[in-house]
Amino acid sequence: MWREHLDEDAGMLFVFNNAEPLCFWMRNTLVPLSIGFFDAEFVLMQVTDMHPLSDQIHCSDRPAQYALEVNQGWFERQQIRAQDQPRGRIILDQDSSPDKD
Repeated sequence: MWREHLDEDAGMLFVFNNAEPLCFWMRNTLVPLSIGFFDAEFVLMQVTDMHPLSDQIHCSDRPAQYALEVNQGWFERQQIRAQDQPRGRIILDQDSSPDKD
């Protein structure tokens, strides 16, 4: 990823075809992130903080269909907690691609 900055209102949404156990790591990621795991109805199941440049694996406790990576602490600052079903608009950054590096 090699990003040095993530705008406060930005994040990365990962969408999967089906709910399944999801695992993420922070290799090559320079920004501390929080990841939220969501079920098929976009209900938040858990939030986990992840530290930069770590190979530690962070997995969902249960099958998830969506994962949202944001700046560390974003869920807390937005007062979004487990069992919440947040609503909002997703705006795609046309300059981003999954594999720019």
